[in-house]
Amino acid sequence: MDLNSPKISRIIDDWIEEDIGKGDLTSSAITKTTGKAHWIAKEEGIFCGVGIIKTILKKIDEMIECRFFINDGDKFLKDQKLIELYGPSRSLLASERITLNIAMHLSGISTYTKNIVDVLKGTNIYLADTRKTTPGLRIFEKYAFKCGGGINHRMGLYDAAMIKENHIAWTENLNDAVKKIRLNTPFTTHIIIEAEDIKQAKDAVLAGADSILLDEFNPELLKKDIKELREISKNYSNRSMRNQLIIEVSGINPKDISNYLIDGVDLISTSSSITKSNWIDFSMRYIN
Repeated sequence: MDLNSPKISRIIDDWIEEDIGKGDLTSSAITKTTGKAHWIAKEEGIFCGVGIIKTILKKIDEMIECRFFINDGDKFLKDQKLIELYGPSRSLLASERITLNIAMHLSGISTYTKNIVDVLKGTNIYLADTRKTTPGLRIFEKYAFKCGGGINHRMGLYDAAMIKENHIAWTENLNDAVKKIRLNTPFTTHIIIEAEDIKQAKDAVLAGADSILLDEFNPELLKKDIKELREISKNYSNRSMRNQLIIEVSGINPKDISNYLIDGVDLISTSSSITKSNWIDFSMRYIN
């Protein structure tokens, strides 16, 4: 994630404008010129947000100094000191809620993701995210997912073509649909086809998909189905220039992921890290 990009800079400016606006109305009550504070974790988890926090602080007041005792992706324990802050008292107070909010949210995503990734240890299966993200926060939430050990799926509609259930319903012929996408996009375009049963999955392979997404498949049947799909792909050469079919499994309750550690599955995708994770509780404490 490029924190120097104009896009990210504008988003962070919006966060500051949303909370501080024309100025903190309580700041006139603050008589102490400079202050010192630190962050304490009130529960254990995986941290995310070092660069983001530094950027927010710099935008609010370049006089704020911060010292981190943790990196993105690191595990922290309850009562662990995470950050020390020093600078103008009014600026420290103004930065508190914005920095805590984003760090607690993103660290919650990283922590949830890491718990699932740990289940996949010892396999060749990767955990991928989805486009079910909070509008305006996608790039940050997907970064938090990576800090938890997952990998990013497509960022949007613009960096991979996915033919899903509704597309199939409005497409007369799957083969023609793939051909049209190939014709109208660069040769680097990755085409994913979602399948809800084995017939659709076979059709997707024969249509030349680079990836197939097997949605809500029974794990017992999946073992047999994957072998069959791999065999079809191996004997079918009309799949653009890519040789290896990627098989992704989705629509799984996170509690059942251990049932899907099946040979031949490349990816398990989940939206739960973003839609079901809880914020991690941090506290900013001031030192007199």
